Amino acid sequence: MAEVDVEMPKMGESITEGTVIAWHKQPGDEVEQDEILLEIGTDKVDTEVPSPQAGMLTEVLVEEGDTVEVGTIIARVETEVEEAEVEPEGVSPTADEPEAVDEASEERTADESLSEPEAEPREASASGGETVEVVMPKMGESITEGTVVAWYKDVGDEVVVDETLLEIGTDKVDTEVPSPAAGVLQEKRVAEGETVEVGTVVALLASEAEAGEEAPSAPEGPEEEAGQEPDEPEMPSPPPSGDGMAREPGEAERPPEETIKRRGSDGRFYSPLVRSIAKEEGLRMSELESLEGSGRGGRVTKEDVLAYLEEREEEELAEPAAPATAPERPPRPSRPEEQPVRGDYTVEEGPSEEELKQQYGERIEVQPMDRMRKITAEHMVRSKATSAHVTSFAEADVTGLVRLREREKEAFQDREGVKLTYTPFFVRAAVEALREHPTLNASVEGDKIVLKKDYHVGIAVAIGNKGLLAPVIRNAGDYNVVGLARKAANIAERARNKELQPEELQGGTFTVTNIGSLGSLMGTPIINQPQVGILATGAIQKRPVVVEDDLGDSIAVRHMMYLSLSYDHRIIDGAMGASFLQRVVAELESFSEDDDLF
Repeated sequence: MAEVDVEMPKMGESITEGTVIAWHKQPGDEVEQDEILLEIGTDKVDTEVPSPQAGMLTEVLVEEGDTVEVGTIIARVETEVEEAEVEPEGVSPTADEPEAVDEASEERTADESLSEPEAEPREASASGGETVEVVMPKMGESITEGTVVAWYKDVGDEVVVDETLLEIGTDKVDTEVPSPAAGVLQEKRVAEGETVEVGTVVALLASEAEAGEEAPSAPEGPEEEAGQEPDEPEMPSPPPSGDGMAREPGEAERPPEETIKRRGSDGRFYSPLVRSIAKEEGLRMSELESLEGSGRGGRVTKEDVLAYLEEREEEELAEPAAPATAPERPPRPSRPEEQPVRGDYTVEEGPSEEELKQQYGERIEVQPMDRMRKITAEHMVRSKATSAHVTSFAEADVTGLVRLREREKEAFQDREGVKLTYTPFFVRAAVEALREHPTLNASVEGDKIVLKKDYHVGIAVAIGNKGLLAPVIRNAGDYNVVGLARKAANIAERARNKELQPEELQGGTFTVTNIGSLGSLMGTPIINQPQVGILATGAIQKRPVVVEDDLGDSIAVRHMMYLSLSYDHRIIDGAMGASFLQRVVAELESFSEDDDLF
């Protein structure tokens, strides 16, 4: 018989506490492994907590409505309930028969040791430590399995509590799995690329006490203190000269202090993902330490490193290069075997690098698609094969909107804690147009058109160079500009930090993509299935335009932008598409510097 602690789970890097919303089980109830015990929530998301083991819920330590820190024990589950409740025949352990109680206990202990010979090593070792199971987490009610995208730790590596062990993903979202305890990674049971069911044990971890006995790489000597964080046995890296990057003459062999360590000289912790990117891109430790971290407590995030790499690349491109004669480009061979566009399209494995060099020559670089890029490619091709795409364009004079935002943006950020961007205005204009054009807020199911009564608007968020996500603002029609600004800022930040729940990427009825934030004037976006429309908002620019007023025509400098609407021509005709765009234009042009929206 053993008791398993149920802890308040870690639901994201920025989440430090959670609230118990409702208990689905009560003390004395029997539970199966992965059966829902309770529902918890934060100010960002609600989720359910499954039972880590089969057994009986013996104790509830946190009441409904109480808020506790991540890692707090909130309940206990007693395992091996059936064996524990079996009493030896003829023995009635009462207060008047203490010897019978002792005898029964001895018999039960002996029975348990015979019936469960393999349970003891899993629970404890001779050194007093425990072997902790790391399971594939439940990432949403509709998610039943997950794929191991990448392991950040190898067998034998030491880990601390909440340090990232691996990255997992579904067809909706990728996320990182933190270590449930401090210790040493003993075993990896699932390889990268393998897909397993929720609740499957993916790794075994030797907790601190056991790790102290078993870790072979731990140095012996007086300098090894209990609790001291090991600095030397960092993740071993191959020599920098072997990563394929060009080096300066003095850089072929880096000194030890330039290796990418877990902690910098300033004491900042660098996550496995940051260290992996730094190693891949050939960054020095000194370069990492020079970055100003935007994460919690000044921690350097993935976005900080990617931004630094992009800035460095732009600086290199800006340097004048010596003129060179471009080699003659060989003609592209005909490729009759190219896969046609069809609804069941999947990204298939391509030719090897050697075959591609034979086809295109030596002066190429072959980059494998990552998992997110493959998913994006498949979704885009399927959408083009499903919907008859048509794109219409319109132009809007948003001078009043620009002046309104300029007047309010500083006070808004001080008051609300988020930046006032143009996105909430675009979402509001789209919702107002959808109210008058319900067919744009629909989906096609066979020969049926399903008109949606709620306005769940997805907003496209670029995830560095990795791809694009479209998290959903649910019931967008219920919010004013302030509410939409908060919602948009919240889900965009969590999308970039991999903190979204799968449900937040599902159920959208229409999408808005602000391509103007990237400098594009206009575009022809691809519909996010099963939706039937997507609005792209271009960059706002000052241009001379003809303005008509009571005095006649005049030329004035105004803030102008283009709008693009891609729609499904199966159910939406050109006239309806144009009418929708004109309604969006009218809404955007209605904003004035004198408006009191806040």
